[in-house]
Amino acid sequence: MAEKKAAAKGKTAVKKASTKSTPTRKTAAKKMAKGQSYACDVCGLVVTVDEVCGCVGVCDIVCCGEPMQAA
Repeated sequence: MAEKKAAAKGKTAVKKASTKSTPTRKTAAKKMAKGQSYACDVCGLVVTVDEVCGCVGVCDIVCCGEPMQAA
């Protein structure tokens, strides 16, 4: 039985790399305004704000897995 414990201790855990990307906070921490435009650096999609959400924190508009930048 002591041999099993020794073998178990010798094993190392291998952590799998995550394939899911998490958005990073690249945008400036400022409030959105009606009429403001945001563009995706990856695909070029442009979004215009029609209605501001009113959240307490900063909200990111995410496209292609990345936060959109103010245009």
